[in-house]
Amino acid sequence: MDTIKKINDELAIAGQIAPEELKQLAQQGYKSVLNLRSPDEQGFQDSEQLYTQLLGLHYANLPTKLTEINPQMALRVFQKIAEMPKPTLIHCDSAVRAIAMVLMYIATKQGMSLEEAFKQAENLGLLEDAIKVKL
Repeated sequence: MDTIKKINDELAIAGQIAPEELKQLAQQGYKSVLNLRSPDEQGFQDSEQLYTQLLGLHYANLPTKLTEINPQMALRVFQKIAEMPKPTLIHCDSAVRAIAMVLMYIATKQGMSLEEAFKQAENLGLLEDAIKVKL
């Protein structure tokens, strides 16, 4: 499970995960999987939701394109992360969207404004330069 990176006791991130990794997550006590991929992306696994639920995990798919991340989208993702049983794995295809969202989520939970969290994500190179956030 080298593709899965534990961020803290509640959250982990990954790129696209395989069914075997989902099984390992369930065995390790994870409760939820949040998939940020869109069904029209190459490599999207249609069976992921069913397999995740068969393992007893909660599942949500909230398609999030890196070029379309804005405060409203971030708040929807943050709300979904907050309501999912923990620990939760958040994944996309390469983990870039997942880490951007998780770091911004953690920053806002620690008292940082959404604007500051976006700035931090941009400074870390997690958001494309084309994204200009206007709050």
